[in-house]
Amino acid sequence: MAVATELGDCRLWDPALFEPGVPHGLFARLRNEAPVSWHTEPAGAGFWAVTRHDDIVAVNRDALTYSSERGGSILTSDADPLLLEQQRLMMLNMDPPKHTKLRKIVNKGFTPRMVGDLEAHIRVLANEMIDRVAPLGRCDFVVDVAAELPLQVIAEMMGVPVEDRHKLFDWSNRLIGFDDPEYNSSPERQQEAAAELYLYANGLAAERRARGSEENDIIGALLNSEVDGDRLAEVEFDLFFLLLAVAGNETTRNLITHAMLALIENPDQRKLLLDDPSLIPTAVEEMLRWGTPVMYFRRTATRDVELAGQQIREGDKVTMWHISGNRDETVFTDPYRFDVRRTPNDHIAFGGGGPHFCLGANLARLEIKVMFEELLQRLPDIELDGPVARLRSNFINGIKRMPVAYTEAPVKQA
Repeated sequence: MAVATELGDCRLWDPALFEPGVPHGLFARLRNEAPVSWHTEPAGAGFWAVTRHDDIVAVNRDALTYSSERGGSILTSDADPLLLEQQRLMMLNMDPPKHTKLRKIVNKGFTPRMVGDLEAHIRVLANEMIDRVAPLGRCDFVVDVAAELPLQVIAEMMGVPVEDRHKLFDWSNRLIGFDDPEYNSSPERQQEAAAELYLYANGLAAERRARGSEENDIIGALLNSEVDGDRLAEVEFDLFFLLLAVAGNETTRNLITHAMLALIENPDQRKLLLDDPSLIPTAVEEMLRWGTPVMYFRRTATRDVELAGQQIREGDKVTMWHISGNRDETVFTDPYRFDVRRTPNDHIAFGGGGPHFCLGANLARLEIKVMFEELLQRLPDIELDGPVARLRSNFINGIKRMPVAYTEAPVKQA
């Protein structure tokens, strides 16, 4: 039998709980009093919440016991059996060996060399974005800065024409903002967004095949790569395009925003980076720990298993709360302190290892590093200029708007 938590109504299933901010106090109690706890939900069968760092790592690395494919990766992903069948064709919702084979194909687009070769161009893009806002003295940091860099990078990597790139922004907002009334993203609107994205991906692939070209981008790598004689099927390509279009810009956008907010709220840490930019790579790891853009992922138990003294039954939903694991007092000294010199920093913002370790981790690190190397140099005194609006979600640790002001600065790339 599942053991109910004794901490009252935790409501981890409720996106409204997270809108004012991540309930770190609640997660601290769960880690200390009920690190693997059972939670009821109004419209579901209930779920286990895994909140300690080491337990999350254990679940994440044991794909045989904790399946992504059986019930999908979010709490409600198995509510519609037909939709779940389609989602199982997406790498995020596959288990080995299918996941392993597909990942070998898509890895061709994320080799260290391909990512490393992007640095100079990412720096140009970052400065172009800063140029657009530097003379203004104020902007919405989310829309004008944080969203632009990952959006432009992933769009270029996928060969999306310039005039189409903000379609990716709209599609990702509608797909991720499913619990936020502002995006009016009902299940029907989500399916519309997914269908539009599939059609776009199909058209892009058909155009590339017709040209017979082999441009050095992700689309070219995906269309031309083989593993054991197999290539991506059309639906696999479409679903991976959807995953990349959303994950490739949404998560990094939110991470950059949370990082800037942390530097604003911790001026001593910002001064450290201004005085010594060589600390930025270490700071990037702390930004990832601090911001943790994806707060949880769900698995489904494939067998009866014991975890941290709790008996989990086959078919139970198991959620790994990375946002909690990244504040685990047994792993991180003074975990509620933002420390750009923190080392070691065994954060699990990218999943904590295992087969589903984030495919774009190196690209995200590079984008964050370049952005803050340029931003701190050119706009060193950014401050808040109004209230911060958070995304209503228990899945994405998102910020929708963050008005900022700063000393006007000249354009660099005239």
